[in-house]
Amino acid sequence: MSTLITIFTPAYNRAHLLPRLYKSLKNLNNKKFEWIIIDDGSKDDTKHIVDDFIIETKDFPIYYFYQENQGKHIAINHGLEKAKGELFFIVDSDDFLPSNSLDILQKYYPIIENDNELVSLVGRINFENKENKDFPFDNLIMTSFDANKNYKLEDVAEVYKTNILKQYKFPKFKGEKFCTEALVWNRISKRYKQYYFNEIIYNREYQEGGLTSNYWNLLLNNPKGSLLYFKELLQFSLNKSQKKQTLKAYNNIAKVNGYSKFKIIQELGLINFIKIYL
Repeated sequence: MSTLITIFTPAYNRAHLLPRLYKSLKNLNNKKFEWIIIDDGSKDDTKHIVDDFIIETKDFPIYYFYQENQGKHIAINHGLEKAKGELFFIVDSDDFLPSNSLDILQKYYPIIENDNELVSLVGRINFENKENKDFPFDNLIMTSFDANKNYKLEDVAEVYKTNILKQYKFPKFKGEKFCTEALVWNRISKRYKQYYFNEIIYNREYQEGGLTSNYWNLLLNNPKGSLLYFKELLQFSLNKSQKKQTLKAYNNIAKVNGYSKFKIIQELGLINFIKIYL
């Protein structure tokens, strides 16, 4: 049986949540997948929990790899090195999948499979503890940047062609353990488009203390990756409000981390610097 999808899970001290995800994977109708777990330096029982999964199930292969704590973005790099599936589906340890998730992906995959301009399938996320909204369309082809800019589609489930995603590794900065995934998604959007469809393929429950709840603090405390993201974002066709917000975010992170005004001018250029302060 060929491997259609690599379901990839980065895990850091979430052993208590992994059984729910595992149960959802066992309940998937489509078993053409492998499950790769990269343990990002967990101090809990993550390895023992996964070992039990591996012993118990024969329906799909499970691969566990350990790395010293370096952050989710480096775990994604590691997972891509191990992936054998045609598609790469990042499913976080605190989330889970509906039973028809892979059936839906298999239905839409022929649309992008041999199209060199399309990099991924994008479906909806069902939020367990907040309001859900349909996409304002049924099916549409566009870049991830345009989806955010024109429709504010930030919370989506993206499933990438593995062979293309392998070409877009996350940068690694000494002393930093976080880099927003949007950095790489924006880089991809400069060359490739995505196929959006109005069906749910992912379940999410907001967790206190997760990456989402700590997002701004993570940006502040990991300035090299964060400033690179905002600097590259300015290369896109932003409207006036979006550019102002981007410049403000860059400036705040730079100032908190001791950047002088001269340094900010060097990084952003004089015109953008003036737009911050005037």
